[in-house]
Amino acid sequence: MADFETIIYEKKDNIAWVILNRPHVLNAYSMKMRDDLYQVLGAIKDDNEVRVTVLSGAGQKAFCAGADLREFLTAPSPSIARRVRWERDIWGLFISLPQPMVAAVHGYVLGSGIEIALCCDIRIASEEAQFCMPETGLGIIPAAGATQTLPRTIGRNRALETMLAGRRIDAQEALEIGLVNRVVPNTQLHSTAERMAGQIAGFYPAAIRSAKQAVIRGLDLGLREGLELEKRVVSSLIQSKAGSSCD
Repeated sequence: MADFETIIYEKKDNIAWVILNRPHVLNAYSMKMRDDLYQVLGAIKDDNEVRVTVLSGAGQKAFCAGADLREFLTAPSPSIARRVRWERDIWGLFISLPQPMVAAVHGYVLGSGIEIALCCDIRIASEEAQFCMPETGLGIIPAAGATQTLPRTIGRNRALETMLAGRRIDAQEALEIGLVNRVVPNTQLHSTAERMAGQIAGFYPAAIRSAKQAVIRGLDLGLREGLELEKRVVSSLIQSKAGSSCD
């Protein structure tokens, strides 16, 4: 795969590593980063060799300090090419990946940084990570899904306080409210994510993808419909295993 301007991508041992790479601006999410992520996530989605993806940020200060407002608060170019890029559904692509995604976050995790992490299935934070959604204080609202993903993750009341008051949340509180799955020392962040990704990658890939599919799709259903979905997913998994054993 070609080199990217705003991210680093590599694949080893069935694990895809995606690193946000604009450390000079705290890995602020730009239009170019959106385009680069769209390309690499699309490739990961279609790559059956990839069993799990780890997403992290370059540098010592931030996973992602939010959107580059110099770009996103400016009217988009009227050109067709620019409009096509603007309409790319990067967030839909994030949540449609069949492979699990592990976010390893550190430092500032602000605005779009939280939204990117929320698109991942498992979030590991370093103990000095700081979370905040400052958008309302800037006269805007979260525009990358947080109004929907955050309350589904930490509950309605906490999500509203986080968004409306712009309150900072440290790593320990993030763990307590379920915003992250685990908190580790900063020096152990990469190795912890690597171990977790390796464990997931070592399991039967179809079972991992089926479990993710059942959970994510089931969240939008009632309990009865969700249980029916689970039955269908299990049946499909059994049939696929039976078919592979006959090959």
